Amino acid sequence: MKLAAIGSNCIDFYSNLEGGKPFPGGGPVNMAVYTLRIGGKASYIGAVGDDDYGKIMQEAMSGKGVDISHLYVKRGKTAVSRVELQNGERVFGEYREGVLAEFQLSEEDKAFILTHDVVVADLWGRVEGEFAQLQKSGIRTAFDCANHPDAEAAKRAVPYADYLFFSAEDEDRAEIREKMKAIREDGAKMVICMLGKNGSLCFDGKEFYRYGIKECRKTVDTMGAGDSYIAGFLKGITEGMTVEKAMELGAATAADTLSYFGAW
Repeated sequence: MKLAAIGSNCIDFYSNLEGGKPFPGGGPVNMAVYTLRIGGKASYIGAVGDDDYGKIMQEAMSGKGVDISHLYVKRGKTAVSRVELQNGERVFGEYREGVLAEFQLSEEDKAFILTHDVVVADLWGRVEGEFAQLQKSGIRTAFDCANHPDAEAAKRAVPYADYLFFSAEDEDRAEIREKMKAIREDGAKMVICMLGKNGSLCFDGKEFYRYGIKECRKTVDTMGAGDSYIAGFLKGITEGMTVEKAMELGAATAADTLSYFGAW
């Protein structure tokens, strides 16, 4: 599987770790790195600032083997999200968007994206408006709504998403299944809800699939768990696995991520 990760990236700044420590991250960037970790290929298309954090992002992605030929360095600040680690759970604080506020895909970027098997973005990338054209051009599309499936950006992406992901730290309840049905009716071909410690659900318009979790050695930091699940699921489903096997690969990829600080 060759993944095109587009849109958002950010430095996750852990304010209560060693007096403050930056980690490269952002949903699409994380997914690109995790895809490489499990044997796929990945590119990142987006922008960073010409500051020190931008250098960290460039060097980190390149060091992991992500294709950054379409990563742009813009005059200004790289996106930063402040994070505190509390009992192994991440708590987000202030988010500064930086140069991403003005980012747009060029026609050259779009042509490059079409050389991949699937393209993925999230709520913060400002690229959801491109999904109609990308899907029409023949590439499979995936969008992560995080825990905001009703956000405006999500609503714009849903009709043109082959795989629509969202998170709900909850149990498998009737209300969640109804929400998944509604998202499917709005146009998404397959809807996946990540339920944290309760596993995940997938709805393809006909049937609900349920998968639990894979045990990890020790939960150190939940940062990136959802992103790694998405990377695993997409690799499995695009390479012909059954839905259940793709969900299992997603869970296994997430379990590995839980065992260390930072997204990767």
